[in-house]
Amino acid sequence: MACVKVRVEAFRAAAHAAGHGNAAEIAAAMRIDRSTVSRVVGGLLRPGNQFIAAALTAFAVPFDDLFEVEK
Repeated sequence: MACVKVRVEAFRAAAHAAGHGNAAEIAAAMRIDRSTVSRVVGGLLRPGNQFIAAALTAFAVPFDDLFEVEK
């Protein structure tokens, strides 16, 4: 089964480029819980639809820049 994973370095770079340096700032920009950001970036949680949509909206980058689909 395929799953979506965050490209951690690209995610952090996009967040930094948008002016967000820590998990609290990133979460506020994405309008999601800070712990969700920390767990997804830390690999403890897979990014769900809400997380993916929020990241793409907050950072205005293409899906493939921030995420990868593993088969």
